[in-house]
Amino acid sequence: MRILFKPDAPLVRAPQIQLLPHFADHRPELFRKKLRIDPNTFDFILDQITDHPIFMNNSPNKQLPVALQLAIFLNRAGHYGNAVTPEDVRQWAGVSVGSVINCTHCVMIALLDQHEKFIYFPRVNAVEMEKVRVYVEEHTCVAWRNRVFAVDGLAVKLMSKPSIYGETFYDRKCNYLLNCQVHTIDQYEAKLMDFQARCDAA
Repeated sequence: MRILFKPDAPLVRAPQIQLLPHFADHRPELFRKKLRIDPNTFDFILDQITDHPIFMNNSPNKQLPVALQLAIFLNRAGHYGNAVTPEDVRQWAGVSVGSVINCTHCVMIALLDQHEKFIYFPRVNAVEMEKVRVYVEEHTCVAWRNRVFAVDGLAVKLMSKPSIYGETFYDRKCNYLLNCQVHTIDQYEAKLMDFQARCDAA
């Protein structure tokens, strides 16, 4: 076998995260492929979490920009298997493994703190509830008038058995998974009421 080129050191790859602004403007399908959301949605989420205290510090060592932290989080959340290891995300983003883990934690905290702002349970006598009841009655039947909530679920397969309470994540189809549910007001308003993530046995 003839070897044409043998480098003295392993090839270094440049981080790919710096391409995201270009993708957002000119190739949104590639932006969605990496972060699993549209550029406009990314900007909306960024506006909501930028001022969160988790991104503030009094240290001379500044944190990474919030946009970069959000991109790292979304890249990890939108992929599975080997693509979400901190090492692979580190190579993609051009930051340290510790930064990948810290960014993930900070963004999760900031997003979960938005719960009360975007998720609520409307009162029975609220005007929007009456609108939903009328919509349901018009599109189904009178008997369904008060059936105004919808629940949808998704089973997210886990790459491996969790180390803590692992057996509780095992389902009837022999998979380890996390069951996620979203509760909404029916399609008329499509407002998010609540969400849950739990193991299947719970």
